Amino acid sequence: MTLSKRIAGWIFGNLWLKVLSLGLAMLLWMVVSGEETVERGLRVPLELTQVPADLEVLGDVPATVDVRVRGASGTLSRVGNGDVVAVLDLHTALSGRRLFPLTPDQVRVPFGVEIVQVLPSAVTMAFEPSASREVPIVPAVDGRPAPGFVVGPLSAEPRVVEVIGPESAVKRATEVLTEPVSVAGARAPVKQSVILGLLDPSLRLKTARSAMVTVQILQAPLERMLRNQPVHLRNLGPNLQAEAVPSAVDLTVRGNRDALGRIAADDLTAFVDLAGLGPGQYSLTVHADSSRDAGVTHVTPETVQVRISSGK
Repeated sequence: MTLSKRIAGWIFGNLWLKVLSLGLAMLLWMVVSGEETVERGLRVPLELTQVPADLEVLGDVPATVDVRVRGASGTLSRVGNGDVVAVLDLHTALSGRRLFPLTPDQVRVPFGVEIVQVLPSAVTMAFEPSASREVPIVPAVDGRPAPGFVVGPLSAEPRVVEVIGPESAVKRATEVLTEPVSVAGARAPVKQSVILGLLDPSLRLKTARSAMVTVQILQAPLERMLRNQPVHLRNLGPNLQAEAVPSAVDLTVRGNRDALGRIAADDLTAFVDLAGLGPGQYSLTVHADSSRDAGVTHVTPETVQVRISSGK
């Protein structure tokens, strides 16, 4: 095959495909060139890259910057969230206060979009050496135990966790807090897995995110006896009469000194429950309502004889 025939074959081979491609290219050029060029202001995310591992960023860093973009109206109308991102390379950062310029070249944009302006044109940031150390966990408690009980020693497992952050903030850190453990109405030790947290937002936990907290619930340290408390007859049926022997009991109350000092004789009620009982003789357990701050630990005697008879 001669050279001329080879050239002719290259030119005229698949001719209809080449003509179609040329036509589509011309059509696309006409559509694009016919669109109006416009400008638009956008607020875009600021992405920090290559932060040195031994440095911590201090204070608040702008999360977004304002950019002005130019392009065909159709192209800009298709720009969505995340298509335009300002990227700040911090690999040259050193400890102290630094100024980093922001130029159009540092903004990623889709094809056909041009960056006209970036505001602010520079970002000021402060850096400090990174540090870490172990800090004790201090459990928090919410609510009150049952009357007559008090919150005892608190413990956490693990006892300490490692915190990381700017050197100055790490030095100031004295404790890691927990979400509160509820002890409302508790009469026995409470054990609960809780989330850990730090008050200083510049600090973070290296590994542990939770801890197992145990709260000891102890009987209050002091007791007081209230003598000759009348036994009330509750839920006596209609047309019935009842009598308790003995008609009064002694109540032993446990609480702290302040709580016991505030209790009056009519703050506590001794009672027997007669619900569903008809005429007859019964040996019934005496119960007692506790106050908010002190609990009844003993009733003497524990039972009374109750005689129920039909009413007149």
